[in-house]
Amino acid sequence: MSTQMLHAIRTQVMWNRLISVVEEQAQALLRTAFGSVAREAGDLSAGVYDAKGRMLAQAVTGTPGHVNTMAVAVGHFLERFPLESLVVGDVLVTNDPWMGTGHLFDFVVVTPVFVGQRPVAVFASTCHTIDVGGRGFTADAASVFEEGTCIPHLKLVRAGALNEDVMAIIQANSRNPIEARGDILSLVSSNEVGSRRLVEMMTEFKLASLDTLAEHILEQSGRATREAIARLPDGQWRAEMTIDGYEHPVSLVATLHKQGELIRVDYAGTSAASRMGINSPKCYSDAYSVFGLKCLIAPEVPNNAGSLAPFEVIAPEGSIVHPQRPSPVTARHVIGQMLPDLMFGCLEQALNGQVPAESAGSIWVLAMSRHPAQGKAFNVMSVGLGGTGARPTKDGLSTTAFPSGVGGIPVEITEAQSPLVFWEKVYLPHSAGAGQWRGGLSQRIVIGTRDAVGFDCSAATFDRRAYPARGRNGGMSGTPGRVDVQSASGVQTPHEGKSTIHIPNGGRLCIELPGGGGFGPPEKRDPALCAKDAVNHATAPPDLSPLSFNPLPRSSS
Repeated sequence: MSTQMLHAIRTQVMWNRLISVVEEQAQALLRTAFGSVAREAGDLSAGVYDAKGRMLAQAVTGTPGHVNTMAVAVGHFLERFPLESLVVGDVLVTNDPWMGTGHLFDFVVVTPVFVGQRPVAVFASTCHTIDVGGRGFTADAASVFEEGTCIPHLKLVRAGALNEDVMAIIQANSRNPIEARGDILSLVSSNEVGSRRLVEMMTEFKLASLDTLAEHILEQSGRATREAIARLPDGQWRAEMTIDGYEHPVSLVATLHKQGELIRVDYAGTSAASRMGINSPKCYSDAYSVFGLKCLIAPEVPNNAGSLAPFEVIAPEGSIVHPQRPSPVTARHVIGQMLPDLMFGCLEQALNGQVPAESAGSIWVLAMSRHPAQGKAFNVMSVGLGGTGARPTKDGLSTTAFPSGVGGIPVEITEAQSPLVFWEKVYLPHSAGAGQWRGGLSQRIVIGTRDAVGFDCSAATFDRRAYPARGRNGGMSGTPGRVDVQSASGVQTPHEGKSTIHIPNGGRLCIELPGGGGFGPPEKRDPALCAKDAVNHATAPPDLSPLSFNPLPRSSS
């Protein structure tokens, strides 16, 4: 075997090892996080960066909205704290939405790695913290100043000494101070795990720096992505999507320009920023736009600064995908997590017949709470998942979060943290869009309390109730979402919009998530699969419009 081949094998082994290091970093965060949305749902991310702040590897565990925003966020840290100015034991922190991951609930923690006294790399991690003060997890705020406490780029740890002043500010402004502190310390700990493993790896492979490995990773990943882009025909494609919005429906418009080995996305024509907190800062819009493109163009290429470089995203300042400070942004994923489907709509015109149908898109965050004046106070968070769009050769996935990839929070966890009771959490019959390949089923969730005292739930993220996930290539739309408030006597009243919902004493919250769109004409579906659908109540009868029919009659349970 030649020396060149041995060097190539050694380099690949080190690359794979680096990926395993960041996955261990993410698993450490997953195991130690205090908040259930991070610990149970995996709403987090972890990554390693070279001395120039370029992302080299990301953990498999995590969300695109966190990983791809952190790819840029680390650069903001290093602009304010140059790597050569940091010392062993320093740790940095921020939750600035425009320089972090898009809203105040995500703290980004950055830790430099030293070999001796020389900095060689940076680890970064983030997770969703359940409460940062302000109005809580709602879209009702008129500005980011009302949404919670913003921590600018600061040193959280100075040469190994925790900055308790910063922690005190965070805890004093949180309804869940123990969870807030625990999550931030978990981020610090996960970076420490990554740092130790990286130093062990460098010692084992006798590396004085990561510079050579970094250049190899970024060059190989960039080339592979550019080659994948080059296989697409040159052209320009436009797609539009209308979603519920807050005060009025929102139009998302994207034009994709592909030439040679590069892709540019332009959001000209997209709705202006909302007065309410559903705006998506550009860092978050960029993250999900590029994720959607990579899913179809280069899914096998590892995600790092090299593979992200061939994509450019342009958005008008002041638009809902590029809001300016101090626009409210708490529920930014209502917009951001719809963008991959918009990218799919553009690429469908270049990859006819090879693109999945639309999914439920943005997850429904069930932020539920009770003020002390109402009874026993609590503040908890659960997650509702709809169906994904059907694929060109397969049915969609049921109750699966695409594009975020987060999981559900076990009902036992939420019930143990509060007086809430989940009376139902079941697949929603007839919610999948019909087609040659059907969409994914959504779910029905019914929530009350053990003490029969009322509570509140934020509807900030409840979208696709007026505009369901569309089918592709003749497939039918999935069912729209629906929210009802049931009184103690069993009367159900629909709740519209994204304002906070009050569930009265003895009442229940009844939620039906959106289903995924179908792919291909329903009449082409395999008869055996149609029979199976009928038994499982998967899709609507083919002669009914998915935009007008109601699924099953609502029970008064």
